[in-house]
Amino acid sequence: MMKPEWPRSISAPSFQPLLKLTAAVGVAIGIGLITGCGDSGGPKESASAVTPATPASAPIPAPGTVASPNPIPTNASPADKAWAAFEEKLRTPPAPPAEWATQPPDDEARANFQKSRGQAAVAVADLARDFYTQHSTDARAESARWNEMQLLNAAVQLGYTNPLPRLEGLEKSRAENPATTEEERFGIAMASAQRSAEMLLPQGEKVAQESMIKAMRVVITQFPQRPEPYQIILGAAAYSSAEEARATAQSFLTNNAPEVVQAAAKSLLAKLDRIDKPLELKFTAVDGKEFDLANLKGKVVLVDFWATWCGPCIAELPKVKAAYARLQPLGFEIVGISFDQEKEALTKFVQRENMTWPQFFDGKGWGNQFGQAFGIESIPTMWLVDKNGILRDQNAREDLEAKVSKLLEEAAK
Repeated sequence: MMKPEWPRSISAPSFQPLLKLTAAVGVAIGIGLITGCGDSGGPKESASAVTPATPASAPIPAPGTVASPNPIPTNASPADKAWAAFEEKLRTPPAPPAEWATQPPDDEARANFQKSRGQAAVAVADLARDFYTQHSTDARAESARWNEMQLLNAAVQLGYTNPLPRLEGLEKSRAENPATTEEERFGIAMASAQRSAEMLLPQGEKVAQESMIKAMRVVITQFPQRPEPYQIILGAAAYSSAEEARATAQSFLTNNAPEVVQAAAKSLLAKLDRIDKPLELKFTAVDGKEFDLANLKGKVVLVDFWATWCGPCIAELPKVKAAYARLQPLGFEIVGISFDQEKEALTKFVQRENMTWPQFFDGKGWGNQFGQAFGIESIPTMWLVDKNGILRDQNAREDLEAKVSKLLEEAAK
């Protein structure tokens, strides 16, 4: 069931892209396009939700989260009445049909409803425009301008693209305004890149990903000291071929990239250096049994870095279980490295899901012992170890069964 709120998008000059973005091969990368949980200090459902703060002058939070207003006095000013009307519409986007709770809609019905929400978003954007046009000296006019851009962007995200020229015009005007701060310009550039990539998704995730990476390289030329576009590119590189990933990381060590980016590039190179080398992994599993990867020589082993609180990890589980059911009799094994912080949650989940393979748990979340040692910055991350104990693949999430089958065909030395 969809919540009755607008999509979150650009709404303020303080734009906060994720600092550590990664994506699986073939998955479009960029803000709003990532399907993974990033290392930001704690459990996250997804790394796709980036919500900018509202301007300092704005008296309202992001759409969909506006608090109930106080009653408007009968003697309120025209500006107060206009703002109250805008807030009310902002607070109450169209809700999904009640029958969807018991009878999920088909794709066409869902798409039509989303477009209707997009049309409604444009109507609210019109109210924002009317407010700052008619009350240009009001302290809330600046917030109205940013909300207009946010709502138009939301409409496009919802599949209603009619307001795109208007949105692009507003962004261009804002970016070219001498009063616009560098932070604002950066936020506009990032939001535009995200939107352009998302609109290309019908042509394929690879096309959308390439669009985002190309846009990030342009953003780097405009804002060379902002780490975020470099990190988005590094995030994509981490899930490309080892050769491409090394080339990208090396390129960021030979230019004027910010120090934090160069550190991330060095971390990626260090992780890549583990490929084609023996992997050591030894611990006491959550069930009290001792585990040593060395004892699985002759087997192909998936090392799955995951957590019960990570939505994308759980979404991958059916594919992992299917591969295990089919290939375990042929010599395929799995070991889980859990980033959970609550042991009971982990044990209940693995029992319920019949995950019979060993699980490492130390309760440290992103401070996980092996996560730190192996430079894991996003989950799910899946590594494949061959029959000789050699790490062969750090991107096993893509085409898992095919990759395992290929390694199973190899003879152990």
